[in-house]
Amino acid sequence: MQLPVAFTEQMRTLLGNAEWEAFCTALDMPPQVSLRPNINSQLSTLNYQCRRHSEDFVNDRRSQTDAKKSKSDAATFELSNFKSPVPWSSIGHYLSRRPEFIIDPAFHAGAYYVQEASSMFVEQALRQCGEPKLALDLCAAPGGKSTLLRSLLPDDALLVCNEPVRSRANILRENIIKWGHEGCMVTCNYPKDFVKLGAVFDLILVDAPCSGEGMFRKDNPAVEMWSPANVEECARRQRDILQTIWPALQSGGYLIYSTCTYNTRENEENVRFICETLGAEAVDIPIDQGWNITGSLLKGFDKPVYRFMPHKTRGEGFFLALLRKNGEPKNIAVKKAQTTKPLPKEYIDILQTDRMATIDTPEVLYAVSAAHAPIVEHLLKTLYPLHMGVALCERKGKKLIPHHSLAMSRLLSKDAYPRAELSLQDALGYLRHEAIRIDAPKGYVIVSYSGFPLGFVNNLGSRANNLYPAEWRIRKR
Repeated sequence: MQLPVAFTEQMRTLLGNAEWEAFCTALDMPPQVSLRPNINSQLSTLNYQCRRHSEDFVNDRRSQTDAKKSKSDAATFELSNFKSPVPWSSIGHYLSRRPEFIIDPAFHAGAYYVQEASSMFVEQALRQCGEPKLALDLCAAPGGKSTLLRSLLPDDALLVCNEPVRSRANILRENIIKWGHEGCMVTCNYPKDFVKLGAVFDLILVDAPCSGEGMFRKDNPAVEMWSPANVEECARRQRDILQTIWPALQSGGYLIYSTCTYNTRENEENVRFICETLGAEAVDIPIDQGWNITGSLLKGFDKPVYRFMPHKTRGEGFFLALLRKNGEPKNIAVKKAQTTKPLPKEYIDILQTDRMATIDTPEVLYAVSAAHAPIVEHLLKTLYPLHMGVALCERKGKKLIPHHSLAMSRLLSKDAYPRAELSLQDALGYLRHEAIRIDAPKGYVIVSYSGFPLGFVNNLGSRANNLYPAEWRIRKR
């Protein structure tokens, strides 16, 4: 790998000559591939289901007419071939090779998330934070850490997943909807917008936009865009974000700060800034020495910070610090819900619960946990939402069409709609937003592959109108 001269000098100074050579050797090695199953999905026995799915997937590919293509594709996706667990994650696994995820229907069904192994260390930070009830992932796109948090937070917690860039926020919305947990809200706001809410969050994750040095092995454009000036600009922007969002954190609350870069300007020096300027306390995270996690590389700075270096740990470059805001937690005064309404009777059986409230917008009818309704109303006064809870239906003229979010929801009753199991060929056709034929009653039907729900069709008998979101369709043939 051809590295920028200034980066080489920076890292050689940081690591020393011997470790620098080991670091360079690691960068020339293939990156690790890892994923997390969706433990909150409709299929609770997901590890078993993934193994059964991988066998079905391979068999379906082998049954295709093009033998050469079949032989190649049969080896591309074997979820059962988990190489080993990610040591610092209770749910993550390494894979022995990188499958072609785009042609696996279960990937699009939210059955698992492909996440870089080092960043799964967020779980260990979360373990030190008690039981947060209201959490914010401030820079959340594309959704890896949000889906991780949602899998590990208390089930009754509300997670706000935010991304200020609209195009990236739409990707975040897609991944959160596919994850299927009703305790999420997706917003498209800048950090300053959250300050207007007051100190309401007891956990904030700031996975800050950075120079991306830790992704050099996976992302060549990151190498080309790197410069010392960009490092300085990133460090400045990170401090601005941290200083802006700090007032939105409760007294006694926790902030997880992370980057995917190596330099001390964006890492240790920013942690020192938070401690000295904002009065934060750096919190120790218990770790296993066998994980080979590196501590501070900044001389004279010995606060607990956690670095993942590719020549020591099985993953890409990652940095994390856990910080606590001084003081005791306070009860947040939020007015009783005023605008939400009870869940319509026809949806109680569909969602297998009556503990939901509805929020009606001109385009979509949403259901949120009744317990979350007051805080959701409070958030909506300031924030721009793209999704919340479970989207039940969308309005097309006078028609109410079941929303894709409903098909993905873990709350959905299995008997709420007829279901049709698709072959691999038809499942990929559905995900390409093509018309398909199914053997099912007329009306709205949920189609699935290997047991994983993919979404709705409107079955007309002679054909089924495809209701998969057109903007999410896969284009690979």
